Amino acid sequence: MTSQPLWHGRFANKTNPDAFALNASISFDILMAEQDVRGSIAWAEAICKADVLDEAEHTQISAGLRQILQEIRQDTFTVTPDDEDIHTAVERRLGEIIGSLSGKLHTGRSRNDQVATDFRLWMLDHIPALDAALVDLQSALVERAERDLILPPSGGDVRRTKGGNDGKPVIMPGYTHLQRAQPVLLSQWWLSHYPPLKRDQARLSELSRRVAVLPLGCGALAGCPYPIDRVALSETLGFDEPAMNSLDAVSNRDFAAEFLFVAAMIGTHLSKIAEQVILFTSAEFGFFELDDVYSTGSSLMPQKKNADPFELTRGKAGTLLGYLTGLMATLKGLPSTYDKDLQEDKLPVFAAFDTLTAMLPVIAGALRTLTVKPARMEAAIDASMMATDLADYLVQRGVPFREAHAISGEVVRAGIDKQKPLNELTLEEYQTINEVFDEEVYAVYDARESIAKRAAIGGTAPDAVKAQIERAKAELKRET
Repeated sequence: MTSQPLWHGRFANKTNPDAFALNASISFDILMAEQDVRGSIAWAEAICKADVLDEAEHTQISAGLRQILQEIRQDTFTVTPDDEDIHTAVERRLGEIIGSLSGKLHTGRSRNDQVATDFRLWMLDHIPALDAALVDLQSALVERAERDLILPPSGGDVRRTKGGNDGKPVIMPGYTHLQRAQPVLLSQWWLSHYPPLKRDQARLSELSRRVAVLPLGCGALAGCPYPIDRVALSETLGFDEPAMNSLDAVSNRDFAAEFLFVAAMIGTHLSKIAEQVILFTSAEFGFFELDDVYSTGSSLMPQKKNADPFELTRGKAGTLLGYLTGLMATLKGLPSTYDKDLQEDKLPVFAAFDTLTAMLPVIAGALRTLTVKPARMEAAIDASMMATDLADYLVQRGVPFREAHAISGEVVRAGIDKQKPLNELTLEEYQTINEVFDEEVYAVYDARESIAKRAAIGGTAPDAVKAQIERAKAELKRET
């Protein structure tokens, strides 16, 4: 059976082949084939209840649609060069199965409300997979935080013990402006990437509620002339409610733009992780080493071990942002209800989903298997990173903080001038700057003591980090 465009009756001549190819969307909306059939099954039931179909017709149409659904799931459904879009392909195939009765299915329905419904169904079907991938990455971060909080004795897992520090939490330099700032636990650093992913998850959940609004039954723009029960139709398809306004329903692509925003935010958060892992695996830092299974080499330089999965993640974050800006630019110029410009909504969403679900498992796997170099990380902590602790030492001796800050700055300058670490300045040199200093000043430069002081909720002290881990584990347990 040769398919005709669903609108062919108005036209005397066949569409120019190049124009048809430009207009066709079957190459990508085939991805919504299952959703299209599910929507059509529900629509057949709705128009039967509205007395558009009798029971026998409804039974025959539903059986034909269920056969098509089975073909789609078994990957035996095929399209023809004449199929303009997935709606045309499904209706053509239904005609091959049940004959001219297939023409009754589209009564009261437009491709405008149909495609909007298909797209929303597709998104509701696929958001859970993206959510699950985010949960897995969150789990990987929590596992790393727990693993690197207390190291096992020597002879344990090499990924945990290489470099020493047996039985102690791994400490590292914390950075602001990419300059060494204060010492922190590595576990605190791992966990710093957990809340952004939780926010991404929350945005996906909120988005799902806005996606679950049914456009079907709104027709091309003005609504359906038949007594369709749109509340029942919503429930049948798993939506929360029918769209309130038919003009808005067929043109609304806020949910697509919002999905792309969430995708771009996830990409940004992954890029932040990637950038630091790339730095930390470099020879200049040497804090981490990636497992061979998550690394690549050079075609020329045998010694190279490249963090390509993380570099690709960093690059794809820009692509995800491009998908968002592209769709936003399309939407901003639309004047009415449905316009063909909206055919550009699906490709970026499909591509963003594929990009994220490809990246997330790789990043999670790479983080789980990388080797930490505790000794290298601790060696990167110098006494100047405890300058704030020096100010706090002065505060404890009655010096106002603003004055203590200035005095600590003078000590830092003295260390630079004398080319000495701060913990190697003599007591006399300290007291030349301020007589408040005494022998206890040198205790300030214990990095682990500095970390242990920061025990308030959210801080980097071991007990505070343990509390963060336990909270995260409880949240993840509720997700599974």
